[in-house]
Amino acid sequence: MNCRLGCGACCIAPSITTPIPGMPNGKPAGVRCVQLNDGNLCKLFGQPERPEVCGQFIATADVCGANSQEALWLISSMEQATSS
Repeated sequence: MNCRLGCGACCIAPSITTPIPGMPNGKPAGVRCVQLNDGNLCKLFGQPERPEVCGQFIATADVCGANSQEALWLISSMEQATSS
């Protein structure tokens, strides 16, 4: 499965605990990454500043669902289930 261009769910729903340019302490779950542009595309994609965890994300049907709204719900649910 390929990422849905403009989805952005993986840049909104999960927490990221490593620094992101513009977010030195990472980002909490449910907060939009400052590196998403208005079209929900990552401004750091392919850049060395992009956090390693972001580069490790792989789009799969069980994570991304059938559309962007389902992806946001699925990833948010996983984040809730695994947060301490």
